[in-house]
Amino acid sequence: MSFINMSFIKGIMKSEVVKVVAVVAALLGVYLLLEGCCGSEYGLAMGVIAGAAGGKHVEGEPLTLELSREASPDLLRNEIDDRIVKIRPMATPIDQISRQAGARRSGAMTVEYYSVDTKEVTTTLESDSTDITSWGKTQGALLKTANDAIFEPTETIMVPDVEATTKDGEKETLVLYVVAKDTTGISVMSVNNASSRGSSVPALKAGTVLVRMGRAAAELDVQTPQFEALPTKKSNNCQIFKAQVEQSTYHKIANKEVGWTFSDQEEAAITDMRRGMEKNFLFGSCGTLTDPVKNTEIMLTGGIWHQAGKESRYTKGALDMNRLIEISRAAFTGNGGSSKKLLIGGTLLIEELNKLEHVKTVGASETMTKWGLDFTEIVTKFGRLYVMASEIFDQCGHSHDGMIIDPEYLTKYSHVPFRTERLDLRRSGQRNTEAIVITEASCLVLRYPQAHMRVIGE
Repeated sequence: MSFINMSFIKGIMKSEVVKVVAVVAALLGVYLLLEGCCGSEYGLAMGVIAGAAGGKHVEGEPLTLELSREASPDLLRNEIDDRIVKIRPMATPIDQISRQAGARRSGAMTVEYYSVDTKEVTTTLESDSTDITSWGKTQGALLKTANDAIFEPTETIMVPDVEATTKDGEKETLVLYVVAKDTTGISVMSVNNASSRGSSVPALKAGTVLVRMGRAAAELDVQTPQFEALPTKKSNNCQIFKAQVEQSTYHKIANKEVGWTFSDQEEAAITDMRRGMEKNFLFGSCGTLTDPVKNTEIMLTGGIWHQAGKESRYTKGALDMNRLIEISRAAFTGNGGSSKKLLIGGTLLIEELNKLEHVKTVGASETMTKWGLDFTEIVTKFGRLYVMASEIFDQCGHSHDGMIIDPEYLTKYSHVPFRTERLDLRRSGQRNTEAIVITEASCLVLRYPQAHMRVIGE
């Protein structure tokens, strides 16, 4: 009895194992069929399960590169991005900085952006001041300036070059208060000048500098003249940059004296491509044209040299410490930009800078490395300049010129990120070669033009 029962049980177990094996084989066949016919859309890797909203999750095993590529093929950065920034970065500093800082994705070839400027703070008198005697005991003056629009009632004005005498007999810089403004000019009264003449405002001559200061409200004032700042809309074109590398199959398999590979050719092509892009990013002209041979539209990007809002000039061969300090003052003041900026220029400009002797207010410190580039630091009382020579300026006829750039307001837009595509010219019956094409569609913009300045030798 026991023998029969054991045989019976073994038979059942054997049949069940056969059924399980059959089921597993069937499921495996269905999986392979779906994987082969429909791709990975239906066949997820082991451990990868579909989410409720179409996402993918990993369970039961650690996240590996293989699973990451299966579940999210675009998650991991392509190694080409890291390679590009390491290929001769000193040759193309502007392109290098923009890549290290990261690019904004643009959905179109034409980029439109807004920049906000600051309100002017200084102006000058166009004509001599005129006394106002119609205010009873309080007398003032009517001022006609070169830019009346920057002033509003209740604002205060400092006159740096004019001295006031207070009622206590002390000497101070003259301060005025704006009472009203109309088409004839701005009506002001003195804040700190005591005078026996008809007006408490001293006679001001044409050309006198006026500095706009803060507003002064009365105790019961609830409102004040309105202030609005409207951004200015600008645009630039993304330019399609391309480079193609090819070598024949026979050249590939031929014996060579040195290890010159296809990767070496690719690196040389990327270097040449970046040098060309650097010239467009700096000195390019924004526009479109039609290729008469291909009959297609070509979009050209505008360079940041033309976008800068300031310009400073010096005499070639006569750049001294005083002029450098004046250039630094112009670059760092009046724009609210960063206290650290880049000075990238031609070799003759950098040569003149190197000939300057150190003084207390200006000094060159040791080399500083940032964005994969080596800079020499010049410290002034106005800010720090990170200086670097660029042969691109020489090649474009600007060996005596340079550009002071605020990296905080340098933005790169990319419609097509830097990428490589392999061309199968052999199968298409064109050429028996191995080929790749390198492509990028991008542009650079200066979001705050007044924070950047051209330095021109003349």
